[in-house]
Amino acid sequence: MSIQGGCLCGQLRYQIDGPLLEAEHCHCSMCRRFHGAAFATYADFNPDDFHWLQGEDQLGIYEPNPGKGWAFCKNCGSSLGMPDSDGRLVSVALGTVDGEPGIRPMEHRYVGSKAVWYEITDALPQHVGRD
Repeated sequence: MSIQGGCLCGQLRYQIDGPLLEAEHCHCSMCRRFHGAAFATYADFNPDDFHWLQGEDQLGIYEPNPGKGWAFCKNCGSSLGMPDSDGRLVSVALGTVDGEPGIRPMEHRYVGSKAVWYEITDALPQHVGRD
C-alpha cells in the first residue's frame, strides 16, 4: 500500500509506504485555530513508512510546547500533520491525502473544547480529552 499527498500549492509532496493506522477528529482549540475549522482530522502511521517526494525545505513546524506541534507548508500554510519530538511526521492531516486513504475517522477527541457553534451529529465515540 502506498499513499501520496501534499499541500495546497503542491510544493510539498509526501508518500507513506504503509497503511494509515488510526484516524480521529480533534476538536481541541489549538487544532481548530491551526486549521481554521470546527475540527481537524488526522491519521496516524508508522513514521518509518513516511518520506518526502519533494519540497522538504518548505516544511515548517510550529511547536508551542516541546514535542507537541504541527507541520505546515511555509509557502501556502497548509497543515500537513503532527511531528514527534524528533521532527518526523507521525500523523497526517487526512485532507492532504490524494484519493482513497483506506481509513475512516473512528472517534472525536477533545470534545470538551469543541467549537460552540458546531454540533456533532454522527455516531462516532466522543472523548472529552485524549482518553
